[in-house]
Amino acid sequence: MSHFNSNTASTARNENGNIPPLGKVPKWRLTWKEYKKNKYLFFMLIPILVWYGIFHYGPMYGVQLAFKEFSPVKGIWGSDWVGLEHFRFLFYQSPDFARIFRNTILISLYNIVFGFPAPVILALMLNELRSKLFKRLAQSITYIPHFFSWVVLSGIIIVMLSPSEGPVNYIIKLFGGESIYFLTDTSYFRPTLVLTSIWKEIGWGTIIYLAALSGIDPTLYEAATIDGANRWKRIWHITIPSILPVVSIMFILSLGGILNAGFDQIFNLYSPAVYEVADVIDTYVYRAGIQQSQFGLTTAVGLFKNVIGITLVLGTNYVMKRMGQEGVL
Repeated sequence: MSHFNSNTASTARNENGNIPPLGKVPKWRLTWKEYKKNKYLFFMLIPILVWYGIFHYGPMYGVQLAFKEFSPVKGIWGSDWVGLEHFRFLFYQSPDFARIFRNTILISLYNIVFGFPAPVILALMLNELRSKLFKRLAQSITYIPHFFSWVVLSGIIIVMLSPSEGPVNYIIKLFGGESIYFLTDTSYFRPTLVLTSIWKEIGWGTIIYLAALSGIDPTLYEAATIDGANRWKRIWHITIPSILPVVSIMFILSLGGILNAGFDQIFNLYSPAVYEVADVIDTYVYRAGIQQSQFGLTTAVGLFKNVIGITLVLGTNYVMKRMGQEGVL
């Protein structure tokens, strides 16, 4: 113990040469030996840091386009400044912004309300299975859609939901119903988005929760069984509270992406017939930025999304911590 204190004190002197209390010693000084001990592991981080620097932080210089009128001849640095003109147009003059913002929020909220609990429920169900073979088979089947792009899955969905030849409408007509135009009817398009999104990602989302479930101490279940708790009570009083910190962190991260309604999915499934309920910020950015070359306006939209996202992450993180749950910061 004395050896530890002497080493700590010798490395923790302040500028005046005095030794501050142990509780006030900077953490980086206490762990510097650990950094040196594991230096080769940190060397392995270098390619990742370089990748993030080039492809994530490097392009951030283009954010200035949100305050400029971009000219391909003058380039990004040479284009004229217009201040907050793009934001004024977006919030006060654009006839489409209110609609696309509403659609983005609604579709994202539907995905959170119905899609976020889905992998948690599936993980709890898989955790209760006693047959390892059936459990692995169920996991594999639910994982498969995640590894296909929305380009491929959209083709499958279009065929499955075809009003003339699709098996879904065939079953509906078999029971006396009429064909439903799922992808061109504004009443059905959003539910179709939510259900197909759950179908694609529910299996992949269970990985984190199954990992959390595997870390629960089995003696807790044994003690509960001895006390007479049935399976439902064990789930309610042991399983769910044990994975609640992981659930809270995932919920915070999902709220941070609330303005990302799923460009790939919507772009491959929507059509002008459902623009009223399906056109979101990302599809608007694609049309305005790529097709109409309004780079300044679309950069302003992207900056607005990022500000809202980080605000929601920080706000939700604060609320979760106040409630006694885990946070991301």
